[in-house]
Amino acid sequence: MSATRSTRERDIAHVLHGYTNLKSHEQKGPMVIESGEGIYVTDSAGRRYIEAMAGLWNVSLGFSEPRLAAAAAAQLRRLPFYHNFSHKSHEPQIDLAEQLVAMAPGSMVKAYFANSGSEAIDSAIKMLWYRSNALGQPKKKKIISRMRAYHGVTIAAASLTGLANNHRSFDVPLPNFIHVGCPHYWREGRDGESEEQFAARLAEELEAVIVREGPETIAAFFAEPLMGAGGVVVPPRAYWQRIQAVLRRYDILLVADEVICGFGRTGRMFGCETFGIQPDALVLSKQLTSGYVPMSALLVNERFYAPIAEESARLGVFGHGFTGGGHPLAAAVALETLKIMAERRLVEHAAQVGAVMRARLQALESHPLVGEVRGVGLIAAVELVLDKTTKRAGNAAGELGALVNGLLTDQGCISRNMLDAIAFCPPLIITEQQVEEMVGCFARALDAAAAQLAALPSASGRRST
Repeated sequence: MSATRSTRERDIAHVLHGYTNLKSHEQKGPMVIESGEGIYVTDSAGRRYIEAMAGLWNVSLGFSEPRLAAAAAAQLRRLPFYHNFSHKSHEPQIDLAEQLVAMAPGSMVKAYFANSGSEAIDSAIKMLWYRSNALGQPKKKKIISRMRAYHGVTIAAASLTGLANNHRSFDVPLPNFIHVGCPHYWREGRDGESEEQFAARLAEELEAVIVREGPETIAAFFAEPLMGAGGVVVPPRAYWQRIQAVLRRYDILLVADEVICGFGRTGRMFGCETFGIQPDALVLSKQLTSGYVPMSALLVNERFYAPIAEESARLGVFGHGFTGGGHPLAAAVALETLKIMAERRLVEHAAQVGAVMRARLQALESHPLVGEVRGVGLIAAVELVLDKTTKRAGNAAGELGALVNGLLTDQGCISRNMLDAIAFCPPLIITEQQVEEMVGCFARALDAAAAQLAALPSASGRRST
């Protein structure tokens, strides 16, 4: 450690940041977070912030849960590492697999562990290709996902993701990844089209793509029950019923990406329960360990698993796995996280406090910069606009969102703008009083942004209300 350079200088010199303008960072430098307590984090200047994103959608129990630290310490003393290759296992992994399979929707039978959502998504894709070969269907390799979907950043996961910034200059998507429409009715619905008609149109679009590509070439449809990083997009009521009917008609597997939705975020234990989804596989991460230790899980049903098992017998081995997959430390923390959630009834709490959060945000819909408030459970987004009639946010996508998000940070609340939508996904332990504090910060940020925009020389006629 350098004795002469500051923390900021050392970060600029040596840390390559994700989701950051790297050249800009060389001048701007980092906000260094030094500690956390409950829903709050404190930076190196001693300023405390509400963490309205629970870190990165993941710190469900807040930043100072002593029982998770104790569970980690106890496991480190007992068995700090072991793997699950070549018939090896350990009790925390077995206990966690058993519990996840029992609690998940969709009649799951097996849990496969990795270290991140991206790894679990890539694993699911590899297993689907393996499965198709096992079934003697070598052409059945294409994967369908959706525009604005977020499924991760490894090469296959990034190919599923439907966001331009995850594709540009990375040479993804790879071949055989297909994207269909995003179920955001407010943004994508046509004039005069009802939500039911919009859902029907998206299902028809999916079916047309399947027929065009050939059903015999399509292995699976990947989707988040509620789209997270694409803007907290809540699908229309009829959407999932219609989409699943199309997939069943053509014998296409459904993989539900529950990385953000899982473990209470939508007011039910899983987003699939909230939206009536019966998946063939689930991908889990983030709140599984409250973000304290990296871990992910892929749960699969018998239909998904059986051909893979048969192929491994034919070949002599299932040649896939991660050194840290099913890590005993992560499994121990995950088990304690699930225990705390049950004891404190945090799923029910998320539903109750989430309703308060959405009501408080909806009370801001009359603000001239607010176009739409959307959400379910304890996750929401506010879409920002300059013109409510045209839904225009500005000349450059994300410019208005970045302005408001920066002002929100100034008010003592850390969030994230997804282009021109501001996300709210606080720890599940947040109280109603803390929700009032968080939304108050946002209201003041909106007012500050409106004042700045009104002071611009071209402010006259910039927006209609």
